[in-house]
Amino acid sequence: MKCSKCGFENKDKAKFCTKCGTPLNEPAPGPTSASSNNNTKYIIIALIAVIIILVGTIGFFAMNNGSDSVQSNDNSQSAASQEDDSVDDSDDDAKTESVSSSKKTTESQDKKSWESIGSYSGSGSGSETISVPEGKIMVKLSAYPIKNYATNHLYVSGSNGESGGVDWGSKSSVETRSDSFTYTSSSEETFTIDYYETVSWEVEFFRYQ
Repeated sequence: MKCSKCGFENKDKAKFCTKCGTPLNEPAPGPTSASSNNNTKYIIIALIAVIIILVGTIGFFAMNNGSDSVQSNDNSQSAASQEDDSVDDSDDDAKTESVSSSKKTTESQDKKSWESIGSYSGSGSGSETISVPEGKIMVKLSAYPIKNYATNHLYVSGSNGESGGVDWGSKSSVETRSDSFTYTSSSEETFTIDYYETVSWEVEFFRYQ
């Protein structure tokens, strides 16, 4: 048996080299073992590369899904915020219109006042008939008698039953007396002014407008 170390020819049954003492039964390492080790290293490197690629791919998709979810939530919140703002703006507009309408109504009511629509006056005794338009009407009247007769008077009476007036008795002071009344009518009314033994009298009609 040839020694693999020194090349000395030994007997077939020899276990050690007679010249250098190297064991003869151990096979010398060949190039196959080194090649096998290299292949194993390449396989491990390839596996590591595949694992890294897989981890990177999974991480990439996970990040994209998270970003899409956050963006979707942001869009939903933005839409909800815009809807709330739109509702708030609508409520504010409605409140503003209501306040404006109420203010206009109040101002319109505040601008109304009693305005004269007719004034009548005279003296002595007699009667007159006049027409008064519809609306909220106020009648003011006053008279001064000639003497303190029991029949001195100034009466104003309407076709709607509304009336007012002044008179004096035989023992009344000779002085000016006044009276007034108001009513509301949806149609034109006729009034009669009746006066007796007066130095002067006056009847004035006002409408709230």
